[in-house]
Amino acid sequence: MAFPEKSRPVDEVIAELDATRKGDVRWEDGRTFGMIYSGGPEVHEAAERAAQLFLHSNALNTKAFPSLGRIQSDVVGWTAEMMHGPAETAGFLTSGGTESILCAVLAARERGRTERAIENPHMIVSESAHAAFHKAAHLFGIRLSKVKVRPDWTADVAAMAEAATPETVLVVGSAPQYPQGVVDDIPAIAALAQSIGANCHVDACMGGFVLPFVERLGRPVPLWDFRVEGVTSISADVHKLGYAPKGVSVILYRNKTLRAYQTFVFDDWLGGFYASPSLQGTRPAMPYAAAWAVMQTLGMEGYLRLTAATLENADRMRAGIRAIDGLRVLGDGQYHLIAMAADPASERQIDVFALGDALLKRGWFHDRQGPPESLHSTVSNSNTGVIDAYLKDLAECAREVGTTRAADRSTNYATLE
Repeated sequence: MAFPEKSRPVDEVIAELDATRKGDVRWEDGRTFGMIYSGGPEVHEAAERAAQLFLHSNALNTKAFPSLGRIQSDVVGWTAEMMHGPAETAGFLTSGGTESILCAVLAARERGRTERAIENPHMIVSESAHAAFHKAAHLFGIRLSKVKVRPDWTADVAAMAEAATPETVLVVGSAPQYPQGVVDDIPAIAALAQSIGANCHVDACMGGFVLPFVERLGRPVPLWDFRVEGVTSISADVHKLGYAPKGVSVILYRNKTLRAYQTFVFDDWLGGFYASPSLQGTRPAMPYAAAWAVMQTLGMEGYLRLTAATLENADRMRAGIRAIDGLRVLGDGQYHLIAMAADPASERQIDVFALGDALLKRGWFHDRQGPPESLHSTVSNSNTGVIDAYLKDLAECAREVGTTRAADRSTNYATLE
């Protein structure tokens, strides 16, 4: 498509833009298990009205836009409170989980350089840790050790301890990890990190706006947040089950000293003082304002209601999957993440990728993942009211695919083009 030579009417432009969405997933119908999370019409209205107010604001400079300084401070403060941060907890807003993770890894590297004179930094993750940690290691020149998970899919802390070196600056745990939805042994990981003088980052991008409310609802949740001694930083995405629109995440540190290691301050160019709290320079105000509005609109009451609906949806989905011969749920996830795989003990060997293709034809979207090959679901309030229909289609599709095997074996958490 060539760049237009002439101006066009706004209505015509918007109509064409709207038409491009024809092939997009049907998240509004609750048939997408991931990527978009709906808190309902009132939450949508709050986010959209806040976004309109701050459409043209710029968080590059909070002296020009002090409102954005307050918004960031409020959202960070509310999130820190949920995660039992001490009074000195500090943080920033970022564009999403990947940026929050990058910031945490950068801070660990810089702390290692400054406090321990480490020139060849090293970090330890499990094979279930988010791919963004590998991206961070690549970008920041950090050697990464990846250890296997245990049979229950949690990080093998003993293997992490064996991988530790005098140059280890970071040890990572997940709450929960994305692929199978289980929570790592954060107290053991934090104790390991503390024993070698390294940072311990808890990736709660998926669980940060779920686990605090699950705990309040009375379901057991292992300790994972700042109540655990040795945890130095936590990432949590407001744009996942915080129900804010994309893209806004929170990166928290136990104190401002730790937070300072992720920042960049420079005063030696002709443009004057330059400071970046995160990786971006110009930062969009819209997602920050929308997050503030959504959190205020829902409050604790609203989040408890949405989390209760999410847990009910996920529990029913897990039970329905287990009731179908040839399918199983990987791990003993208790919350909102589900990995559905073929059951090797069954005579009925189902190719889950072929099953996913059949479900997609009926409008149900899952991420493919592996190894092992499985269909991933992030269940949320968005899926309220459709679980029965989904399980009916799942059973029918399982019968339809039989022993058919999909030719395409690719996975699709994220794409380039």
